[in-house]
Amino acid sequence: MVVSTVPLFHAMSVWAVALEREFAWNRTQLGFALTFTRIEGGFMGPLEGYLTDKVGTRRMVFIGMIILGGAFIFFAQVQNLWMFYVAYIFMALGQGLGSWIPLMTMINRWFHRQRAMALGWSNMGSRLGALLLVPLIAWCIDPDQDRLGWRMTATILGVFMIVVAGPISRLIHNQPQDIGLLPDGDKPVPQTEVSADDSAKVSSDEVDFTASEALRTPAFWLIAFGHGFTSMVILAVMAHLGLLMVDKGYQVQDAAFVVSVYTAVAMAFQLVGGYVGGKIPIRLTLAFFTALQAMGVVVLVYADSLPSIYAFAVLFGAGFGGRAPLTVAIRGEYFGSASFGKILGFSTVPMNLLLLIAAPLVGWMRDTQGDYTDAFLVMVLTNLAGAVCFLLAKRPQIKWRPNLT
Repeated sequence: MVVSTVPLFHAMSVWAVALEREFAWNRTQLGFALTFTRIEGGFMGPLEGYLTDKVGTRRMVFIGMIILGGAFIFFAQVQNLWMFYVAYIFMALGQGLGSWIPLMTMINRWFHRQRAMALGWSNMGSRLGALLLVPLIAWCIDPDQDRLGWRMTATILGVFMIVVAGPISRLIHNQPQDIGLLPDGDKPVPQTEVSADDSAKVSSDEVDFTASEALRTPAFWLIAFGHGFTSMVILAVMAHLGLLMVDKGYQVQDAAFVVSVYTAVAMAFQLVGGYVGGKIPIRLTLAFFTALQAMGVVVLVYADSLPSIYAFAVLFGAGFGGRAPLTVAIRGEYFGSASFGKILGFSTVPMNLLLLIAAPLVGWMRDTQGDYTDAFLVMVLTNLAGAVCFLLAKRPQIKWRPNLT
């Protein structure tokens, strides 16, 4: 996750500074690159999920990393805007094939009882990677310093991704059964020691929905739209927080510190969310952390001092961090792991359609109204709509399935 996601998404604002300096592209032209990643996710999500279930996470990571590394090398050769867009489309393709959907599918197959906590640890690890790797990339490509430069940095990253694709993928086991284990590290009990009742109990440990069965449940759509609505505000904050703080009279460095605070708080709350989500109904936990995230944005809108903006960072980071692992864990808990890749892939379609709207809508409202107040309050409302979706998403039941035995 660190190798494939951080250089593409978390470091986007850093690449944008260097590209703007060299090519004089405007912010709209640079911002379209992120729009292309959301379009890729919307179109490719179902295919990525299908392929993950078909060929396994190990092969997907290998293929995705090779494509991503090659795309970064091509990115280093960019000479005009269309080449930049093509590079970003292929980088997004490689990242999508080899990162979020395949890895979340693998974790859901490896963990059942400890699913939420395992996802919390994985998300915390990727956040820590962002804290370390983004400053390093920024140091390397700083256009005001004579260091590596953005082209050489992109080339090194691309070559590194191709080189590590094989070793990283070989470390991956698609499911615990591949090495003779059961989910959560349990060891299979010899059949001679298992009674008929115990065997039935083990086999019914988790109900696995097919993708078509999941699509026919209200819970699938409530979770998908809940995830999308609650992610809109995150994308808006990532795109506009610095500009909002400049409007309030603060420096860009102040915004960087605020981002560091909410990222650090989110890291800690990945584990808090994972722990709490395993103790009380997961939909209630999701609704709570989502509401906490919205509360933080309200504080930001009306903040009139730097301490109050840091209060936003703490609330927002706690809500964002707490809900992040649970939005994936709830799908595994409700629908099982057998078709998890396809189910997660299909759910990215409505999610990415909502995410396409967020940042441009907030920017347009700011341009027409002169400030961010109403724009971010709209994001608060979408955030609360997501909380309601999670509250209504009750565990589905398979009503009827033909007996094929």
